Amino acid sequence: MIYLLLAPALIFFAVFFLLPMGQLFLLGGSGELGWLAYTEVLTNANYLQSMLATLLVALVTTVCTLIISAIAGVFLQRNQFLGRSMLTSLLTLPLAFPGVVVGFMIIMLAGRQGLIGQLTQELGAGKLVFAYSMFGLFLGYLYFSIPRTIVTVMAAAEKMDTRLEEAARSLGASHWHVVRDVMVPALKPALISSGAICFATAVSAFGTAFTLATRINVMPMVIYTEFTMSANLAMAAALSFFLGATTWLVLAIARSAGGSTVAAAG
Repeated sequence: MIYLLLAPALIFFAVFFLLPMGQLFLLGGSGELGWLAYTEVLTNANYLQSMLATLLVALVTTVCTLIISAIAGVFLQRNQFLGRSMLTSLLTLPLAFPGVVVGFMIIMLAGRQGLIGQLTQELGAGKLVFAYSMFGLFLGYLYFSIPRTIVTVMAAAEKMDTRLEEAARSLGASHWHVVRDVMVPALKPALISSGAICFATAVSAFGTAFTLATRINVMPMVIYTEFTMSANLAMAAALSFFLGATTWLVLAIARSAGGSTVAAAG
C-alpha cells in the first residue's frame, strides 16, 4: 500500500522527464549524421569550445557565489543590526527577476550606454564596455545565483552549534582554523547542494545569455541557433541531450557528496 504513495511522483517523472528525454535522444540520432551527431558534440571545434566555455563560466560562477554567499549568509544570520531585514530582502530581490531582466540590467550597467562606460569616459580612461562578453554573462549569472545560495546558507548557519567553535577557540585554534575545521564542514551539505543548483542553473540559463549574446558563444545559444537559424533539429536535440546529461551528472555527484540535502534543495 505504501508504494502506491509513490505512484503520482513516478507518473509525473515518467511523463515529464523520461518520455521527453527519450524522444530528445531519438531525435538527436535522426539527422543526416545519424547517431554520430552525439560524437560530433565532442569532435566539432565550435560545439566543443561552446561546451567548455559553458562549463567554465558555470564553474567560476559557482565558486564565486559560494564564497560570497557563505560569508554574507553567516554574517547576516549571526549579527543583528539596524536595517538587517531590509538588507536581507534586497539581497534576495533578484529571485523575482527572470534572466532577460538580469541581462538588461547588466547592459544598463556595462553596455555601450551603460553607467560604467560613462564614468570611465568622463575620467579619461575611455568607455569601458563588457556587458556583451563572458565577463558580463558571469556577472549576470552571479547576480541571480547569490540570492538562492544566501537563503540556503542562512538556514544552515541557523542550525550550527556555536559551542563547537567556542571549544575549538578554547583549545587554541585560530580564527582561520575555526572556519576551516568547524564552520566549513558544518556548512558543507548546504554549500554542496546550493552549489550544484547554482552550477546547473548557470549551465542551462538562456534568458541572460540571449540578452547579452553579441559576442557570447555558450551552449544554450548554440542550441538556439541550430534550432532556429539552421533548422537542424537533430543536432539541436543532440546538443540538448548532451548538455542535460552533463548537468545531471554534476547533480548526481553533488548528491553523493552532500547527501540528501541536494535533493531537498532542488
